[in-house]
Amino acid sequence: MDIQTRAVHAHSEPGPEGGRPLSVPIVQSSAFAFDSADALTQAMSGPDGPYVYSRRGNPTVRALERTLAGLEGGAAAMAFASGMGAISAVLLALLKPGDHVVAQRCLYGGTYSLLCDLADRLGVVVEYVTGDDASEFERLVRPTTCLLHLETIANPTGRVPDLAGFAAVARRHGVVSVVDNSLASPVLCRPIEHGADVVVHSTTKYLSGHSDVLGGVAVFADEGVRDRVWPRAVELGSCADPFAAWLTLRGVQTLPLRMRQHCAGAELLAGRLARHPRVTAVHWPWLPDHPTYGLARTVLSGGGGMVSFELAGGREAGRAFIERVRLAQLALSLGGVETLVAHPASTSHRELDEAALAAAGIRPGTVRMSVGIEHPEDLWSDIEQALTKH
Repeated sequence: MDIQTRAVHAHSEPGPEGGRPLSVPIVQSSAFAFDSADALTQAMSGPDGPYVYSRRGNPTVRALERTLAGLEGGAAAMAFASGMGAISAVLLALLKPGDHVVAQRCLYGGTYSLLCDLADRLGVVVEYVTGDDASEFERLVRPTTCLLHLETIANPTGRVPDLAGFAAVARRHGVVSVVDNSLASPVLCRPIEHGADVVVHSTTKYLSGHSDVLGGVAVFADEGVRDRVWPRAVELGSCADPFAAWLTLRGVQTLPLRMRQHCAGAELLAGRLARHPRVTAVHWPWLPDHPTYGLARTVLSGGGGMVSFELAGGREAGRAFIERVRLAQLALSLGGVETLVAHPASTSHRELDEAALAAAGIRPGTVRMSVGIEHPEDLWSDIEQALTKH
């Protein structure tokens, strides 16, 4: 079935009388009772058994995991309390001192900070590539290379990597490939179909879509990798809350409809921004002059809802713009129904120094706009008045 249909029919388990509730029930229980010690012991043996303790598994959370595994085409999934909880659990479970990691140069600031921390404390060696050409990765592979980390749509530059090419090199060398799909969602791209081993999301973004959830998920192409991560995730304790899982399930049902509107609004705004005299560059994957436009048209089924643009006047111009908008709101995060603006150099990517920002393609005057589902003409009027003010 089409993803629009699959998103509506979320997984749930039969009720006591065999019926299936239309809405997945919220099971707000921390623990589950058993009739025998042997049954309890057996239940604690792995991630797919009976529920024991909600840090190890919960019916509402499992419904979310099965739903997102289905949408991404994975064999299994694990839900977390945040996107960084998902990324941290995966990296901490799969990496050990001395391991070699290859990562995309333009990464979310939190991921970049975590990799720097692992390098400083554990001696993990991290090297960066643009993501445009898989030969970059092939040249860097060494016996200790064990993990590749990419983003489907880089935040905030909109660069799209050669997922299939990089995944093929990783598979050939026995390297686990991890792809952050938060900005694309499974509506626009399913990295497992391109050969990825693990897909991570901040479910706070497009999956829940209403700025009322903090959550994350890791989807695994193979249960064997999930089984390596699960014990470490249980120890880390960044498990998803049942109510947050329920809110995310509710959001997922309208995800395809919302993504359609996000993409349509972003397309209109990106085109007009590209023609505005105060804008020196626009970064949206489906703009023909974007540096990874060819890859984006191959990898993505839509251009996404995030538009970044650079203003003449540098950092001062960027910060001034985000304070002048009235309909768009100045706030962190993205992917909600409302349009948000931010200045990456001083917010989402503040962990990067000037050299790292430049290497990632983030300029002092870059503004990131997460285009919501408002009418695009209303959004353009707001942008235009903010650009024309002195």
